[in-house]
Amino acid sequence: MTEEGEVPGGEEEGDGLPSFTTKGAIQTVALIVLLILAIYFLLPKLAGFGDAIGMLGEAKPVYVAIAIGFCVLSFITYIALFRAVVGGETFPITWNEAYQINMAGFAATLLFSAGGAGGVVLTYWALRQGGMERRDVGTRMVAFIVLHYLFYPLAVLVFGILLGTGVLSGSTTVSLTFVPAAIAAVVMLLFGALALLPTDFERRMDHFAKRHSGVTFLARLATLPAMVADGTRAALRLVANPSRAGLAVVGAVGFWAANIGILWASFKAFGIAIPLGVVVMGFFIGMVANLIPFVPAGVGAVDAGMIGTFVLFGFPEEQVFAAVLIYRLVAFWLPIPPGVAAFFQLRNTVKRWKREELPVDRPPRPGLIEEIL
Repeated sequence: MTEEGEVPGGEEEGDGLPSFTTKGAIQTVALIVLLILAIYFLLPKLAGFGDAIGMLGEAKPVYVAIAIGFCVLSFITYIALFRAVVGGETFPITWNEAYQINMAGFAATLLFSAGGAGGVVLTYWALRQGGMERRDVGTRMVAFIVLHYLFYPLAVLVFGILLGTGVLSGSTTVSLTFVPAAIAAVVMLLFGALALLPTDFERRMDHFAKRHSGVTFLARLATLPAMVADGTRAALRLVANPSRAGLAVVGAVGFWAANIGILWASFKAFGIAIPLGVVVMGFFIGMVANLIPFVPAGVGAVDAGMIGTFVLFGFPEEQVFAAVLIYRLVAFWLPIPPGVAAFFQLRNTVKRWKREELPVDRPPRPGLIEEIL
C-alpha cells in the first residue's frame, strides 16, 4: 500500500510528463501549418486535383454527422479497451479517469510522432501517479498496445487475401493486396515469437550475468524483452478468452471498425460508393504513414498516404482528396480541443488522488487482467 501523497519510486507529479515549452509549442504549430499548407493547398495545385478544398461545401451533412458519430464511438471503444486491460482489480480507475488519461494522451500525440509516443509517455506518467509500480505499468501498457494493434495486421492479412483472390469486390492488384498481406503476416509472426520467450528469461539472464564478469549489462537489457513478452502473452490470453475479456476484445475491434466507419462516411458524403474491402485496405495502408518520424501525429503524412492509396485503387483524385480531408477533420482535428481540456482535468485529478486516495489504494474490484498476468 502507498502512503497518502506518495508515488512509488518517489516520483514527483511532473516527473516523466512531456514538457510543453513555449518554444516547442511554437515550433510544432509552425511545422503543422507548413504541412497543412503543403498538403491541402499546394499539393492539389501541383497534382492537378482542381479545387478539392472547395468541394468540402458539397459534402452531405447527414454523412458528416454519421462520421462524427463513428468518431465518438471510436473513443468510447478505445477507453473501454484501456479500462479493461490497464485498469482492473488492483487499479480500479473510473470511466471518467480513463477518459481523461486517453483524451489527454491523444492530444499529446500532436507533439510526438512515431505511432503516438507522446500519448505513451503521458499514459505512463498518469499510471505512475496513480500508484502503479513501474514493471506493472510496463506490462499492462504492452498488453494494451499489443491487443490494440493486433487487429491492424490481422485485418490487412484477411482483407488483402479476400481482395486479391476476388472474394471481395475491388482491386486485385498484387501491390495493394497480397504484398501488404504478406508484410502483415511477417509482423504478426515476429510479435508472436515474443510470447515464446521463457517466463523466467529475466531470472536466467540475471543468473548468467552474476556468473560471468563483464556482462552485467545483460541483466538490465533483459528487463525490456521480458516485460514485452509478459505483456504479449497477457494480450494473447485475453484474445483466447473472450468470455472473460469481452470488453477488451470488443474495444480493440470496435476502435478500428469505428475509424473505418468514419472514412466510409466521409466517402459517402461525396456520393462515392466504395467497396468494404477497399476502404479497409486503403485505411490501413494509408495509416502506415503515421510511423514516419519527425511528423507530429502524422499530420500531412497520413493524409498523403491515404490519398495516394485510394488514387491507386482507381478513385477520382478530387473526390478522394475531399473525402480524406473530411476524415482527418473528424477523426483527428475535432477531438483535439476536448483532448487539451482533458489534459488539464487530468492534472487536477492527479492532485485529487494525492489529497484523497490513489487508485491503487482503492478497494479491489473484480477485474480482467489480474487473472492472466
